[in-house]
Amino acid sequence: MTPDPPRLLAVVVTYQSAAIVGDCLRAIPAALGPGAECRTVVVDNASTDHSLDAAAEADPSARLVPLGRNAGYAAAINAALEEAFTPDLDAVLVLNPDIRMAPGAVPPLWEALEDPTVGIAVPRLLDAAGVLQHSLRRDPSVLRALGEALLGGNRAGRFALLGEVVSDDDAYGVACRPDWATGAAMLMHRRCIERVGSWDESYFLYSEETDYCLRARDAGLSVQYCPESHATHLGGESGTSPELWAVLTCNRVRFYRSRHGAVRSAAFRAAVMLNEAIRALGGRATNRAALRALATRGEPGVLGVASTRHHRHQPL
Repeated sequence: MTPDPPRLLAVVVTYQSAAIVGDCLRAIPAALGPGAECRTVVVDNASTDHSLDAAAEADPSARLVPLGRNAGYAAAINAALEEAFTPDLDAVLVLNPDIRMAPGAVPPLWEALEDPTVGIAVPRLLDAAGVLQHSLRRDPSVLRALGEALLGGNRAGRFALLGEVVSDDDAYGVACRPDWATGAAMLMHRRCIERVGSWDESYFLYSEETDYCLRARDAGLSVQYCPESHATHLGGESGTSPELWAVLTCNRVRFYRSRHGAVRSAAFRAAVMLNEAIRALGGRATNRAALRALATRGEPGVLGVASTRHHRHQPL
């Protein structure tokens, strides 16, 4: 039986997103499907490029929330939930501003959430050229970190025991329940928000959705991947920015440490360092920056790019 149309809150997090947020907002109505109701909130991390003006022009009905500082992706989502997630709403659609939901993308996600064991539904992500993005993930583990270091992420990801990123294209053709998925586009049911609570703002960039998805699992709720729901993800710059890669890599290690003991965490860190060291030998500035940050146990500086997160931690 087809579920009743949902009442949604769409949350778009911006930072220096004036050039891209308009298309994101304009795509939402066609994505909803017939009968769905949606309120939109745009939360801005202290942009200086008039991101909120661009959002208001694209969707005059959107609620605009300026944070006044670059507080990060998780903080922006929390602010939106506090400001606008009212008791009459069924779910929250979280979007990066570089996401373009395809027409009719939301109904399959909402149908997946009709299963009471599902808390989060995610679409199939394509890049601007229509090429599949590997957005599904397995639990971080020492063996998977080591497999990525020795085999490379794309090759390791074809084997469940050896890679965190699901890199087999065929796996994206069928519905499944990954351990977690990248957070550029996700529909969260009210039951998930009520059980899991706020997003952890301490990560600032990267690992926020890893933490949230696995906390949802701890609460008895799964992530559901819906291949019939599509979205275009333009992508960000973590694969090319040394500082961002260092942030991403350090947060991976810190996240693992938050859920495991000292010995396993040390082994995971060593495997990640091996990965970065091998790639740094090839002259990659990104990997050198991450290796330095891990070796010194320091916190790398973060650039203000909370809305341009592109999750691709695996080496090529």
